[in-house]
Amino acid sequence: MKWMPCMLVAIPTEDISMADTTKKTKATAKPRKTATKNEKVAKVSKPSREEIARLAKSYWEARGCKDGYAEQDWARAEKELLKMAT
Repeated sequence: MKWMPCMLVAIPTEDISMADTTKKTKATAKPRKTATKNEKVAKVSKPSREEIARLAKSYWEARGCKDGYAEQDWARAEKELLKMAT
């Protein structure tokens, strides 16, 4: 007598067909609102390097000309000028 492996097979209790598993489509995306000719679009000009350098130098001088803060002065000056432009 040979030993045969036992196979367990799940038998569905309901009839499953391809019609029951159709994909649902996504809703269409809403169009984005764009500026029309009548609407004004705010343009923010980026400050020039000279303007940033001038303000950063004034921060350096106000600190007593201490070295080691050039990057912080530059970032602070750029941020301040951008804030003033908006």
